[in-house]
Amino acid sequence: MEYIYAAMLLHKAGKEINEDSVKKVLAGAGVEVDEARVKALVAALQGVNIEEAVKKAATAPVAAAPAAEAPAGEAKGEEKKEEKNKEDDKKAEESAAAGLGALFG
Repeated sequence: MEYIYAAMLLHKAGKEINEDSVKKVLAGAGVEVDEARVKALVAALQGVNIEEAVKKAATAPVAAAPAAEAPAGEAKGEEKKEEKNKEDDKKAEESAAAGLGALFG
């Protein structure tokens, strides 16, 4: 992860992301530099528009937090709906698992 952070720091500072600059940032942070990882990072970032990638990552949907539990005085009709939804979810999971099983024999 520190290799990605080094590249992000260099990008934010307006510096070129190359092997030497990444090594300098990592060494400055006290990280033991792995030459292969530095080369792989620089090669992977060739031709990548980092600004656009960051914007896409920032606007990516995030999983919603689980719904809060309902107050104790709620109607029983809603409890039945929740039970039915749980059963439907379980069936959907089972059918998905069956489909995945077919992939592996």
